Amino acid sequence: MNSISIEIPSLAENIRIVESFVDNAKDKYSLNDDVYGNIMIAVVESVNNAILHGNGGDKSKLVTLTAILNEQQISFTVEDQGQGFDQNNLPDPTAPENVSNPGGRGIFLMKHLADEVNFSEEGRKVELTFYID
Repeated sequence: MNSISIEIPSLAENIRIVESFVDNAKDKYSLNDDVYGNIMIAVVESVNNAILHGNGGDKSKLVTLTAILNEQQISFTVEDQGQGFDQNNLPDPTAPENVSNPGGRGIFLMKHLADEVNFSEEGRKVELTFYID
């Protein structure tokens, strides 16, 4: 098993660090473009959620991002230091009353782009798994 990890303060401008991290993972693990595109969108969305919703934009709180490569999959774990949330009690972004809302699509997107999405630690940690074989 092979892994790389970073910790970033909860600032929106640190998303560029996350993009570089995903680029490094693409190069290090020789990921194909299809998987890479899904990973980039899902991981950036997940870190954005951790910064804005999890840590409330509090720059003293950190977001940890880890990539773990196994033989047939790569997993990205995003962890924040916030209060957590109930991932089973979120509004459906595809429902007519929510379609025009500017937010609320992050987890929906993550679930459609990743092969597996698992929340733990009361929603403070999410693992996004992508099959690469």
